[in-house]
Amino acid sequence: MNSIAAGAAQATPYQAQRAALSQACHSLWLATLSLMTAFMHQPAPAHRYLLARRIANNLATLQEQECFDDQTRADFSRLSARWRRKADLLAPEGVARPAGMLTRLQRLFAR
Repeated sequence: MNSIAAGAAQATPYQAQRAALSQACHSLWLATLSLMTAFMHQPAPAHRYLLARRIANNLATLQEQECFDDQTRADFSRLSARWRRKADLLAPEGVARPAGMLTRLQRLFAR
């Protein structure tokens, strides 16, 4: 049995959950870096739009995770906003840009 498996076997359920969350966050970060690489190699605007949206969403998810320190979470937030702006610029004509919560509430109360 390797040291990681031995440590997991002795961990409390809470520690095991935190370790699993940390591993999932690490995996999501690596997947997001792969998407960024794919974005740079993809010349098709429609694909770049979809990739940018996915990257922004992944970064927003990472920003919410407590397994990162405050500075890293702030960096993820900033990067998410940057990728969301990039996706908005790449959005094809006729594609409705996603509305934020405030815009949705304003539309709801305007009815």
